[in-house]
Amino acid sequence: MTPANEPLQRIAPSVKLGKNVRIFSFTNLYGCEIGDDTKVGTFVEIQKGSKIGRRCKVSSHSFICEGVTIEDDVFIGHNVVFTNDKFPRATANGQLQTEADWACIPTLVKKGASIGSGAVLLCGITVGENAMIGAGSVVTKDVPAGATVVGNPARLVKPRTVKA
Repeated sequence: MTPANEPLQRIAPSVKLGKNVRIFSFTNLYGCEIGDDTKVGTFVEIQKGSKIGRRCKVSSHSFICEGVTIEDDVFIGHNVVFTNDKFPRATANGQLQTEADWACIPTLVKKGASIGSGAVLLCGITVGENAMIGAGSVVTKDVPAGATVVGNPARLVKPRTVKA
């Protein structure tokens, strides 16, 4: 569980934590699920309805909003941002929006994927198993399993041959 000496955490009673989850300072977690042996870095927010699998690493300053599901063995780099609304607005009919004024659009990150620091993932996409998203990329479409995407908007990189 959380180390006793980690101050300034906001972990709501509605959070479901697996075994050996490590959560560092200045986090805000509510209504989410986090699987066994996952590490959540400093300055991370994980919102209600989000699910994070086992053996994941969520690096500092990341934002995981409602509707995001992250499967097992996923790496989330520093300052990664997910979205859940294609047309965000502050008001509806002249009043501040409430949950009744919009629909949460889910995002799925499949097992073994890696998301580089500073990436932004728009809602409604699936990141395939073992896919790689380059640092700073803006992902607007599904990423196939095993693929590497980079850029803004993120585009598929041709497979490379690694020389020994």
